Amino acid sequence: GNLATMGPGVPYGIGAKFGCPDRPVIVFVGDGAMQMNGLAELITIKRYWPDWSDPRLIIAVLHNNDLNQVTWEMRAMSGAPKFTESQSLPDIDYAAFAASLGLRAQVVDKPDQIGAAWEQALAADRPTVLDVHTDPNMPPIPPHAQLDQMLSSAKALLAGDADRWGVVKTGVKTKLQEFLPHHDS
Repeated sequence: GNLATMGPGVPYGIGAKFGCPDRPVIVFVGDGAMQMNGLAELITIKRYWPDWSDPRLIIAVLHNNDLNQVTWEMRAMSGAPKFTESQSLPDIDYAAFAASLGLRAQVVDKPDQIGAAWEQALAADRPTVLDVHTDPNMPPIPPHAQLDQMLSSAKALLAGDADRWGVVKTGVKTKLQEFLPHHDS
């Protein structure tokens, strides 16, 4: 919180590859930052990756069609409901865009796909974009969340937040999963 630096993930990843071309680089980026400049930087990756001794540059796009960090900061810091008109993003197929450039790409839209997707990306012979679909209603509660932030978030939801029922449903489901037995697959 309080950083709100959008956009440098993919360019920093490219810089890391130039600094250490013999090592894999992993970038996590939200879909807002990916739309801001990450898509254009995939073109830069297309240009330079054949020169890297280790071609593995993995970009995991956290795809939820929402400027989620800002949405949750507004809720937690000012008690303001989500302002859909300024927070919702157009749905982009990041994997298709990456594939059109000749990069490796994979859509991950089910939780049980994530392990195999990472294994394949780490074994790939070229840069990879993982288009990881996530739930915008999952509260990103940090371990240092303060009571006033939690109360402000609740106030925002009660004030008519458009996603309030999705947030409540996701929160209750997540909490219940802590108490249910898990099965290893």
